[in-house]
Amino acid sequence: MTEQTRLARERISNLVSFLADLKKQQYEVILVSSGAVAAGYSKLKIDKSILGNRQAIAAVGQPYLMSVYAKKLAAFDVTSAQVLLGGSDFDSRRRTANAKSTIDTLLKNGVIPIINENDATDISELVFGDNDQMSAHVAYHFEADMLAILSDIDGFYDCDPREFDNAVMRKEVSFITDEELAAEHTPHHAFATGGIATKLKAAKFLLERDREMFMASGFDLTDARSFLLDGVHLKGTHFKASAS
Repeated sequence: MTEQTRLARERISNLVSFLADLKKQQYEVILVSSGAVAAGYSKLKIDKSILGNRQAIAAVGQPYLMSVYAKKLAAFDVTSAQVLLGGSDFDSRRRTANAKSTIDTLLKNGVIPIINENDATDISELVFGDNDQMSAHVAYHFEADMLAILSDIDGFYDCDPREFDNAVMRKEVSFITDEELAAEHTPHHAFATGGIATKLKAAKFLLERDREMFMASGFDLTDARSFLLDGVHLKGTHFKASAS
């Protein structure tokens, strides 16, 4: 939730309102959020190309980001909690079970868990990780019915819509090919770590485990609201394995 190296407060406000509406419809909501490095950089402007500096920036940014979410959610009488996870937390059954127990307890008590990658200490996740993979593992291991990815990519097209005017959005996808997974990553700003390829990888991970994913714009939440709140699929891509 960043824009031009700073927090996108209007987008965060719109997202928080959406999360509150989901809770009103009795959804249990887990938010996987990016932005710790960008948030920290607004407070600590040091060379972010150095790994140690990026980790320090993330350490500053994590509580700042959480304070923004907590204040905005409180306006809807919703409590939030921060949960820091890394790839290693899903490599151990015991650690995964412990994390799931914490998440389940928070959800049972009406709290929205906000999961951030542990950028301040987990070197492998900071260098190689991305929120798409993190959120796919969260959805699977914490037994979510659906993962919704909201970003600057509003759906999965048959070709690049920025280059081809005749690009058509694929609204329903049940299978992802290796060729599609090999698509070039297209980060759009200095803090991005992925593009459509990472989202397809996340979708493939979930499809192979019979879980669903919905991808839509995070800038305009009309399509996400329509699909998740009203059950009407206007735009965005729904990834769901075909019934056997």
